[in-house]
Amino acid sequence: MIAGEHCTRACGFCAVSTAKPLALEADEPDRVAEAIKRLKLKHVVITAVARDDIADGGADHFGRTIEAVRAVDSTIIIEVLTPDFNGKEASLQRVIDANPHVFNHNLETVERLSPVVRSRAKYQLSLDVLARVKEMAPHIVTKSGLMLGLGETETELFQSMDDLREHNVQVLTLGQYLRPTPQHLPVVEYIRPEVFDLYREIGYKKGFDYVASGPLVRSSYHAADYNPLQPSSDR
Repeated sequence: MIAGEHCTRACGFCAVSTAKPLALEADEPDRVAEAIKRLKLKHVVITAVARDDIADGGADHFGRTIEAVRAVDSTIIIEVLTPDFNGKEASLQRVIDANPHVFNHNLETVERLSPVVRSRAKYQLSLDVLARVKEMAPHIVTKSGLMLGLGETETELFQSMDDLREHNVQVLTLGQYLRPTPQHLPVVEYIRPEVFDLYREIGYKKGFDYVASGPLVRSSYHAADYNPLQPSSDR
């Protein structure tokens, strides 16, 4: 996670602290790249807190980090998990110009629950961000995820799956929401493992290239199991 430890948003599910962030550290991209080199990683997921205090939402910092990682090893698969950048096209373009293999932005929950779960983020804006990335860079794989157990219905979940497919999202993650502290949103339901298995199969039938679905699945869960360089027909 880059761009600091304080977030400018206060989502009801997230344990990251909400506070005025410190200034970005100019050498962080190089330090991240050096750590990745030392760890000999082959697939990395770069994410960040929301930085609404910065004009570009931290997009240039994302871009510089991607570029630094690629400079130390051009064979590393680079996945980014970004905020919505308030939908600013210039910010999306900056990240795209750095050319990550996978662009992930999470829908997090169904449309009805989004205002309660996601603070400032908006359901349609997230869909628009994902669609715009695919329009601007068709070769970049788009990915999104939802947490289950917040009170969504199956009908709402299936609609969200359809919404993602209609916006050309290729990879889907589905996992169980777990309450970080008593101050966060309560768990309404614990989804059974066999239901997650069913949702995985439904996701494939709806046309996703890859679906990770299970109680412990998170956005970066076994991310390397999906190879964006391998044709979907070979998976």
